[in-house]
Parts: sequence; structure tokens; C-alpha cells
Amino acid sequence: MESNFEDQLKKLSKDEKSFEELKSLFAELNEEKKKFESHLELLESAIKNDYDSILITEVDLEKPGPKIVYVNDGFCKMTGYSKEEVIGKTPRILQGPKTDRDILETLKKRLLKGQCFFGKAINYKKDGSEFVNQWDIHPLTDEQGNLTHWVSYQHDITERKRAEEMLVDTQVEFDGLREESNRTILDVDLHGNIVMANKAFRELIGFGKDELKRIKVWDLFPKRYRESLQSRFEGGLSKEKFGDQHFKGIIKHKSGVPIQIEGNTKVMDLKEHSIIRADVKNISLQKKIMETLERRNKDFSKVFDKASEFTYRIAMKDGYVVVEYVSEEFPELTGLSATKICDEKGRIDEYVHEDDIKDVKAHFKKIYEGNSCTCEYRIRNKEGGYIDIIDYGKPEWDNAENEVVCAKGAIITKPSK
Repeated sequence: MESNFEDQLKKLSKDEKSFEELKSLFAELNEEKKKFESHLELLESAIKNDYDSILITEVDLEKPGPKIVYVNDGFCKMTGYSKEEVIGKTPRILQGPKTDRDILETLKKRLLKGQCFFGKAINYKKDGSEFVNQWDIHPLTDEQGNLTHWVSYQHDITERKRAEEMLVDTQVEFDGLREESNRTILDVDLHGNIVMANKAFRELIGFGKDELKRIKVWDLFPKRYRESLQSRFEGGLSKEKFGDQHFKGIIKHKSGVPIQIEGNTKVMDLKEHSIIRADVKNISLQKKIMETLERRNKDFSKVFDKASEFTYRIAMKDGYVVVEYVSEEFPELTGLSATKICDEKGRIDEYVHEDDIKDVKAHFKKIYEGNSCTCEYRIRNKEGGYIDIIDYGKPEWDNAENEVVCAKGAIITKPSK
């Protein structure tokens, strides 16, 4: 083999001196090649427990993109491509319909600044199948510190991603709090992707699981808030920005209807990365009630016929609605003694219209299941007739927030039509 190589060199040389120079030059290049291969072997050996694949590209990030100059056997095994099929191509051959363009844009911005990047996105194998590819990209420099290449360490985390999503779902269901219907939960990763939204949140905004996976969390907010929210995700998640934060704002239902919400966020550290968990509360109904009360106070005669208001506390005992407290306005409105009502265990027919009793019981049952809600029904007035009212009720929890101990609420008379 070596003899054939030297014969070829002699044919290319004009004289013996040129032959010796070419022979020496190729020997040096071959020695450099061996060193480079040795370094790559050491590099691959050092990271083989953490990454499946190594890919090295040129520096130029402009279209058509940085060309691939090296991939290891792990890359070929992970993607199904041979080395010959990818050398000279760009990493775009791994991208497809579900590859997150925002992540790619963030990646480009970081690399243009000469910075490292850690992230993940859906990529595609040669056969078209999807996998979740985690990248750890670093600059390679020469002895003078000039940027020469990018090296990308890659790992197929598809199965781990599924396991983490199952972990998040499990935590939502069984993290020591009440069943999922009592909480509205949204989990978001460091790129703004919606990792998980429980049933209560999906019902709140009208989107399905698959629909939420195709949008960013800021897409749920009105346009005027999106840029500000998106900018908060730049630089990664931090407990200073997202940990134990109370928030209020507006999100959009799938139909376009705005929903006023408030809640709290916390940063949860999983094995490989962190997520933001938002515990959301729909305050639209509460706001409507409070706005009605505010209008009533400002313009008493226009909003209500015989406007009145009282507050209450109600317990559920043995399936009965038991009034524990009503404010002093109750007897003024109904003519019924507050003491008598509180002594009449389960006798709501004393003051609720018989056609509405079933709805009222269902209303308080829903509150005892942990939901704030409203109910319109009729209560008796002191003249013997009935008044249309709106009842806004909410659960009162015990100190450990494990059990609803009573329902509290405010009653307002229904505005005239």
C-alpha cells in the first residue's frame, strides 16, 4: 500500500528532490490526521456516557447554513444517515414541520455572538421518524483564539421526554394537593413551550393537548403582552423571574374571548432541566360580580329595583345545606330571622323558590368540590314574593388546603332588564 502511494507521488514529482519534499509533506499531514483522529477518539470516549452523537460544522451561519465536516458513528446510528450522506450538507437535513423555529432563531443568535447553546427540538431521522434531539453546542478555536468550527454534542432524549411528561402528569395528579379538578395547571419549559396543561386549564381556554403543543405560552395572551412575556424567557429560567411569583393578566380563549386570570408560578427542577409551573385561577366571574357591586354603589337607583346585598357562610352536613351565618341585610331583605334560618337545618325551602332548590343544592355541592361559581335563583322577600338574585360563592379551605370546610359568598339582586 505504502509502495503504491510512493509510486503515485513519484509520478507527480518533477524530480527526486520534489518527490522527497512531497513525501515529507504527506507524512506530516498523515501525522496530523492521526493526532486529530486520536483527539476525536478521546473526546468521544469522554462524553459517550452523556451524548450519542458528535457533529462538527463550519462557522458560516448564513444560508444555506454551516456545512457538516464531521460526524461520528453515534450520529449515523442515531439518525440513520451515513457519513457520506451528510458530509458537505447542513444540519437542516434533520429539521422538519415540528422543529421549533423559535429555538432555531435563539440558537442562531447565540452562535452569532460566539456563545455556547444548550437546547432541544424535534428532529427527523432519515426514515422520516421524529425524535427529540438535545444539543450542547460549543465553539472550536485555533491557537490564536479565532473561531474555526462548531461542535455539537447530541443526544436522543425522546424516551426521557416522555418519562418526564409522565412525571409532570403524576405530580399534577398526586402531589399532595386536591384532585386536578380543583386546580388549573400549566407547565412551560425554558423556551416557552407548553409541556403540560391539565384538563381544567384546557377547558378554561378551549384548546386541546395537541393544539397547545404547537404554540408558545405567550401566544395565549393578547398581542400587547406577548413581546414583554417572551423577553422574560431570554437567558433561561430563573427563580428570581419565575419562582414564587404572583401574577394577574388576560389570556385568550380559543374563540377569542378574553379571560381574566391570576395565579402563582414556581420553578420546578427536573432531572435534566427546569420548568415553570403556573397555578391559574379564573377571576372573570368574580370581576363581573365586583363590577356589578361597584356600579350598584355608584348608581343605586339605576342598577337595582330593590337593591340589597348580604353575605353568608354555608356548610354541607349529611347532604343538607346548613346556614351558619348571614349578614344583617338578610332579614331586612327577606323578613326572615337570621337566627331562625341558621337553626333550620337543611330547610332552604324556607327562603328559596321551590323550582330553584335543586339548582341551589347543585351550586353549593360544586363549591364543596373546590370550585368558585355563580348561580341565579329566587329568594323570598318580606312581602311574600320572590326576588331574582345572583349568588357568587367560593370554597373556604382548611389550613392545610386539603378540605373545604364551608362555602362563603355574596348575594346581589339581579339588575333590571
